[in-house]
Amino acid sequence: MLLSFKSLLGSLALAGMLCACTVGPDFSEPAAPQTERYISPAEVVPPNDPGPGARRQTTVMGEKIAADWWTLFRSSDIDELVKTAIAGNRTLEGAKARLASAREAVIAANGGLYPQLDFNSGVARQKTSTASFGLKPGSIHLPPNFNVYSVGATASFDPDIFGGTRRFIEQRSSLADYQGYQLDAAYLSLTGNAVLQAIELASLRAQLQAVDDITGIDENNLDLVRKSRDAGVAPDSDVVSAEAQLATDETLRPPLRQQLSQARHNLAVLVGRAPGDWLPPTFDLTNFTLPDELPVSLPSALVHQRPDILAAEAQLHAANAAIGVATARLYPNITLSASAGQTAISTATLFDKSSLVWSLASNLTAPIFHGGTLEAERRAAADDFKAALADYEQTVLVSFGQVADLLQALSHDAQLLRTQQRALTAASEAVRLQRLGYSGGGQGVIPVLDAERQYQQARLGYVRAQAQRFADTVQLFVAMGGGWWGADLKPEQNAALSAGK
Repeated sequence: MLLSFKSLLGSLALAGMLCACTVGPDFSEPAAPQTERYISPAEVVPPNDPGPGARRQTTVMGEKIAADWWTLFRSSDIDELVKTAIAGNRTLEGAKARLASAREAVIAANGGLYPQLDFNSGVARQKTSTASFGLKPGSIHLPPNFNVYSVGATASFDPDIFGGTRRFIEQRSSLADYQGYQLDAAYLSLTGNAVLQAIELASLRAQLQAVDDITGIDENNLDLVRKSRDAGVAPDSDVVSAEAQLATDETLRPPLRQQLSQARHNLAVLVGRAPGDWLPPTFDLTNFTLPDELPVSLPSALVHQRPDILAAEAQLHAANAAIGVATARLYPNITLSASAGQTAISTATLFDKSSLVWSLASNLTAPIFHGGTLEAERRAAADDFKAALADYEQTVLVSFGQVADLLQALSHDAQLLRTQQRALTAASEAVRLQRLGYSGGGQGVIPVLDAERQYQQARLGYVRAQAQRFADTVQLFVAMGGGWWGADLKPEQNAALSAGK
């Protein structure tokens, strides 16, 4: 018995030395991109000049974005909205649960590194013969039928000689990292969409106010035309034209109101509430402050900030570990096992010393022929890694393209706002002059109506241009990864996310 235990200890020691061998490639992070800019020097970038009276924005390369970037808009309503959304959003809750599940899978996989100990007990009805023990019939007396009672424990251990279990743990850990970055992405998407919906609501309210002002002008113009007709200086056709203009402009309201309702409902869903149970604040563009400075990370830093890039890298790591798992199946596997317990044909003698039974065993399994299955599985794992690498590289390229688009968009937004301001000023003056000309009897109503249509387009265009600057600023913050929130988020917010509150 002593020799058996020494042999077992020797086997365990040998297995421990061999455990250092882990087959399969070790993972290395993809190299940082060599590019230092998002926009080619040959591409024309218009000056970011929104015109007099509007805030000028400047990009600051290499700066880090604050985790709570939405506070840069200096709106207490937006701050409260984001807080409400983080607390109630169901997509975020689902992402937290998936991360918790992935972390439990890592713990479960780690269990494969330790001995497995189980308790067992049983009772069986048996029939045997003296011949099964190599004895002549009748040499000893055995009952024809008897019960066998057993109780004891079994232990087994896989020393993981070629590191298959360790590679599996590595794979599970990478998938847990992936779910963590998916939670980051859900958080970033939630905060970005919440602020965008707030801007959309404010924009639609401003557009409805502009339509109200436009229809007010139409009503004043109709009153002027009617008075001119009653005075005998204008034909009935002028009244009809003015009424048609008012009716046409009033058709702008229903679509805007429908969009406003949809934006409210979308925002209610984002914060985890039914539209019938929650109404968002009354957002106003004039209460938002456009950030003057826009921090823009370098491309080499962006790949370590955006959750979608980090998630793609985690999947790449998992695919790399899967190669090791598949490779380990090509090598022999050793399992060490032991059992000890009591076995008797009577419960009265079950726990006697004479009823003690034990065993020590080792088992070696080496693959010889599996019809090419194991080799094919390893090749498939290598192909999956190549696919994951291509997906990672594509994700990086798409992210660079998004940032480039938004940097250009912000410059074009400023240019558009400047031209819309000029158009609005000119259209407003044109309406004033045309109405004066009409009231003086020097012209018909058609030029007045044309001037009003131009004013309508300019007024709505100016409101939309204002909102677009806010929206593209939000999207730039999101495209930059919204800051590394996992490290920089305020402690109470980070704790709330981790606890699922």
